[in-house]
Amino acid sequence: MSWARSSDMLGERLGFIAGETTLDQNLSTCLPESPLRSEGCKQVRIILTPLSATGGEGHYRHLTQKCLLEEFSSCEESSGEEPKAKKACTRLSDRQTRAVTCSTESRRPASVAATASNDLEEEGDSESETPTLDNYSTQLSAYERKRLKNITENAKFFASLKLFESAERLRKITTKGQPHGIRTKPTKTETKPICRRSMRLQRVDPLGAPLPELRPQPEPSMEEHETLNKAEKPVACNLESYKASLRRMVLREDAVAKVVKNRIHSVAIHPSESRTLVAAGDKWGQMGLWNLDCKLEDGVHVFELHSQAVSCMHFSPFNPAHLLSLSHDGTLRCGDVTRAVFDEVYRNEEYNLSSFDFLASDASTLIVGMWDGEVAVVDRRTPGTSAELSADLNSKTRTVHVHPVSRHHFLAAGAGNVNIYDVRHLKQHGSSPAVSLVGHTKSVASAYFSPVTGNRVVTTCADDKLRIFGTNCLSSLAPILTTIRHNNNTGRWLTRFRAIWDAKREDCFVVGSMSRPRQIEVFHASGELVHSFLSEDYLGSVCSINAWHPTRYIVVGGNSSGRLHVFRE
Repeated sequence: MSWARSSDMLGERLGFIAGETTLDQNLSTCLPESPLRSEGCKQVRIILTPLSATGGEGHYRHLTQKCLLEEFSSCEESSGEEPKAKKACTRLSDRQTRAVTCSTESRRPASVAATASNDLEEEGDSESETPTLDNYSTQLSAYERKRLKNITENAKFFASLKLFESAERLRKITTKGQPHGIRTKPTKTETKPICRRSMRLQRVDPLGAPLPELRPQPEPSMEEHETLNKAEKPVACNLESYKASLRRMVLREDAVAKVVKNRIHSVAIHPSESRTLVAAGDKWGQMGLWNLDCKLEDGVHVFELHSQAVSCMHFSPFNPAHLLSLSHDGTLRCGDVTRAVFDEVYRNEEYNLSSFDFLASDASTLIVGMWDGEVAVVDRRTPGTSAELSADLNSKTRTVHVHPVSRHHFLAAGAGNVNIYDVRHLKQHGSSPAVSLVGHTKSVASAYFSPVTGNRVVTTCADDKLRIFGTNCLSSLAPILTTIRHNNNTGRWLTRFRAIWDAKREDCFVVGSMSRPRQIEVFHASGELVHSFLSEDYLGSVCSINAWHPTRYIVVGGNSSGRLHVFRE
């Protein structure tokens, strides 16, 4: 049995753990290599003192991994070279033996360290050389040698990592200039984004030369604003050239046809630039379509759409193939003229419908007027034939017309009242107008905004007057700009006159006439009679209802016998 194993067994009997890493390593490093007693060689004697289990100052402590790392780290720092793993230690010098012995004794219990040091001092003088560790290791068992080897290699590996030195260095860096125990988050350096400017903004040309400074221009006055607005409109021909174009418009024999059976109540012209297609609605619900590019017998088509008078018709501005018609029978229909299919858009059999107009530019929303003074907002995109909103205007409504620019405002004309309403402020009862156009003494047959800006309104009244109102401001009273005396007494058997603006201009409108010879009159907003359409051969009746082509010089007039008269260049 080896000396180390004997000491382990003895330690277990005395009450402390003898197989710990610390004791094995210290003994293998410090004790003489001759475990067996032999002649001429003295043996180290270690007196082991029993220790209490409760501990105390002399309580045995395990040598932790940190102590091993510190020892190897100190060895590396002193030598300055990387430790190399070796199977056997070199011969220890007396100085190294004393250093290891002191290091070992500092970790032993006090009684063990004192006894061992005395014995070593007595026998140290007689020994001429220190035995090596290899001779001692050969006396250990295979398990103990492998265990000793693993401990040594692990200690050297962790020492080579220098973990404690790195941790200490990082601790000094983080705590430098700060109170002990207080850590602050590092401040993030905010980098401002670099704004890249174009050469135009830098006022330099592509070669890098600076551009000349721009001279400040004075702001345009109100007159210049108005002039600019007029220049942008498609109405930029002067009055004289306009008169010349009207004089070139004539009525030919093939431009007169009976389209519907009874008195005409409404007329519309298709906005096509290449073909001429007109529509008319009569007193008993018939609607006739006339294609003037075909022969008369092939160009006229009649549809029975309604049961009462068709009082209003419009081609859709969004889809010109759709023709919408409104009747006193309480229905509003949309027909596809290319397929001859008509769908019902709105139905209200309690009230007679009088007129309608498009609230939205895409023709999806309509404002519908009724004879008893109510109006309805109809959305064609929703299913069914009911209205989205109904409001009582407390006045008889003959015509409704939407402002061309401010499309939430609309005109309502009826029994002596012409008012401008805001559809956003309509109520079911007690809706108040935004602007009232006062001055009419009898019932008003129609009222329409000027087609480009809506700055004028023309009304047709039974008091034999045509009035032009200024509607530049929709939040105050609209002044009367011009009053034109005109015979509007159509009687019982004629449809009432309606003055209609020319869509190509802001200042001219057309209206029927009771004068002889029979004619259709065009007036300027100043009151001047611009032109009279007449034909002794083909026009012999009163054309109460008239319509303009939006872009071409074409005027259509309908009489009380269901005939249409088309004046064109």
